[in-house]
Amino acid sequence: MLNRISLRQMEYFVATAKHGSIAAASAQIHISPPSISAAIAHIETELGVQLFVRHPSKGLALTVLGAQVMQECEDLLERASRLYEIASVSSDTIQGVLRVGCFQSLAAMIAPEVVYGFSRAFEKVDLHVVEGDQQDLIGKLHTLEIDVAITYDLQLGDEISFETLAHLPPHVLVSELHPLAQQIAVTLDELARQPMVLLDLPMSREYFMSLYAKAGLEPNVVARSRSEDVVRSMVANGMGYALFNVRPKSTQSLDGKRLVRLRLAGEHRPMLLGLATYKPMKPSRLAQAFMQRCRAYISDQYIPGMSAASFFDPYMSSPAHDDEV
Repeated sequence: MLNRISLRQMEYFVATAKHGSIAAASAQIHISPPSISAAIAHIETELGVQLFVRHPSKGLALTVLGAQVMQECEDLLERASRLYEIASVSSDTIQGVLRVGCFQSLAAMIAPEVVYGFSRAFEKVDLHVVEGDQQDLIGKLHTLEIDVAITYDLQLGDEISFETLAHLPPHVLVSELHPLAQQIAVTLDELARQPMVLLDLPMSREYFMSLYAKAGLEPNVVARSRSEDVVRSMVANGMGYALFNVRPKSTQSLDGKRLVRLRLAGEHRPMLLGLATYKPMKPSRLAQAFMQRCRAYISDQYIPGMSAASFFDPYMSSPAHDDEV
């Protein structure tokens, strides 16, 4: 069952236990309190145990079972670190040119830790990163301009192989002053009457429109942009709401205005985030090593640069929540 608890979540739990509070752990490991809180809650749910007791004057204290779980987590983390030590001994065998494509709205969050982290681990790798929309990346796989792409499962075609790493359901983004901002969830029917700002990327655009079409609705699109940051800024400035699948940790637009993320009620097809390769070409040993790193770093439990799937602003609005588990 431990495959449902990631090493990253164990690290967050151990850090909190050692520092006595989520706030202190956050300052030490540079991870947001909501992410740490979500990781601890996930472990408690999976194991069916309470890990901490909260003391108003002393912070968080481990329960008896929590102390036992912490010891096991520390042992597992130590064993995992040995795997990287073993791999580093033969790191000189991982070399050559690696060309990685990355969907442009994912690059800022995923590329630094997953992609560039790979080149730092293997210094003899000559890394080339190509950002683009889905159409660009699929085309470059066909023409052998890239070896592998971190992207979505959108209109891949018969010659593209796709391995799913994580599910990204759609959610709603509004400004903090939007009339829907205080709701926990909103429906497509409620949204259809509101002005919409559309992330206007090929295939992504069709995906968002298909959600409305399936419900027999038509959105009121008043503005659009190919840039995720521009869409977020337009939303933050009250031009309308937007639909997204990616979950940046920041709750602010680039101009400093606050954004609120809301649940989209109902059952909707998620975007599948994963690895795309060209079927007629077997991935090189170098590409396979990179893909293995992606499998280790991207999952439904953790995606670099993104907030947890369970994190929504209304739920996290209480100041006391940071130290609750």
